[in-house]
Amino acid sequence: MTPDELKGLIRTVPDFPQPGIQFRDITTLISHPLGLAATVRLLAERAKALGAEAIAGMEARGFIFGAAVAVELELGFVPVRKPGKLPVDVLGIDYALEYGTDRLEIDPSAIAHGQTVVIVDDLIATGGTALAAAQLLRQAGATVDDALFVIDLPDLGGAARLRDASIEVSALMEFEGD
Repeated sequence: MTPDELKGLIRTVPDFPQPGIQFRDITTLISHPLGLAATVRLLAERAKALGAEAIAGMEARGFIFGAAVAVELELGFVPVRKPGKLPVDVLGIDYALEYGTDRLEIDPSAIAHGQTVVIVDDLIATGGTALAAAQLLRQAGATVDDALFVIDLPDLGGAARLRDASIEVSALMEFEGD
């Protein structure tokens, strides 16, 4: 399937989670066997071309695509977790959300110093979570120069924020507007 065909599998839910927001729901994509397989394959091709040595994904939807891409490429997967989920000493970072703050954590032993790690996630909106994940992975010693997404919402500026942090961004599809 092509990226345009995959875009047709994304459900738009108006006014969620609040009025005026057009929520891009991947449930309809991941429940479509050929769509899910094609999405993983396309992301994996891009990650391989970037020289990925490991794939990182943020909880929770980044786990879906990131782990599948890692399996496709026979690479390790680095889970970027919500706080309190890892049973070892962690590296953590707090970051700003639209309405407050959040925290991400990783097991630093999951990354070899200098290892090329490509971030994979379902969607980039404002870029706060992806930027925090990249900073955390870099703090652990990874080389993070690229992030791959299924969906980019360019009007929200997240891809530009990552590019400002020297992270190239690639997405399979874009949706204009919120």
